[in-house]
Amino acid sequence: MPESHSADSRLGPLFARCRDEKRSALIGYLPVGYPDLPGSLDAMRTMVEAGCDIIEVGVPYSDPVMDGPTIQEAAEQALRQGIRVKDVFKAVEAISEAGGSAVVMTYWNPVLAYGIDAFARDLAGAGGLGLITPNLIPEEADQWIAASHEHDLDRIFLVAPSSTEERLAMTLEASSGFVYAASTMGVTGARDSVSTMAPELCARVRLHSDIPIGVGLGVRNKKQAAEIAGYADGVIVGSALVSAVSESSEALRALTAELAEGVRAGHTEGAEVHS
Repeated sequence: MPESHSADSRLGPLFARCRDEKRSALIGYLPVGYPDLPGSLDAMRTMVEAGCDIIEVGVPYSDPVMDGPTIQEAAEQALRQGIRVKDVFKAVEAISEAGGSAVVMTYWNPVLAYGIDAFARDLAGAGGLGLITPNLIPEEADQWIAASHEHDLDRIFLVAPSSTEERLAMTLEASSGFVYAASTMGVTGARDSVSTMAPELCARVRLHSDIPIGVGLGVRNKKQAAEIAGYADGVIVGSALVSAVSESSEALRALTAELAEGVRAGHTEGAEVHS
């Protein structure tokens, strides 16, 4: 019997609402400080208004080994402008005040430097709901797990097609809110076709747990969003939104709205693709 994760999750009600609406959640990533701090806050508000269910607030980092060139360049520009961790909480607050749901995505070093409990406290204080930790594994996360319970935050760990069943089970047991399923091997970035490994990974996750699954790495249009929405609870988009920010506010609003249509279309289109 798959393990239940819905009872005490901050993001649980949001995913339940999406299920009731027979759709997936749209999860959009933007780094704080790109193109600058005010511009990034405006962009995040625009995404909320245009239909993005969850905003992943990215912490710019000097050694982003898992990010593709689009996100790396945006992070470098943000760092050049002096963006600090405290600015991340300003972004979370702006999203919350706009009626959105914010989680933070960060490599672990900035959290360690800030202080794990202090980071969790300030994230919760700004209205944040959880933390995505791409390079932190559960067996090294005792302090973060304790802080997440103390400050009522979801713990979003990553799983990949290469994860063993043992690793999958352990990661899912430690996760809350949703689990981030990396749908391709390698770094992030918009692609012409999304990975064929993703549906299989989602099926494996569901053998262990009923936790919502967000699939990321590669989505850039409505058709791809609909395809992933056919089998995942959340569709994660990053590089394509960052590219839209560099174009214009109108481009970002239009792409977000298009992707929001895609996650709603997926339960019909996606079912046909994967039947």
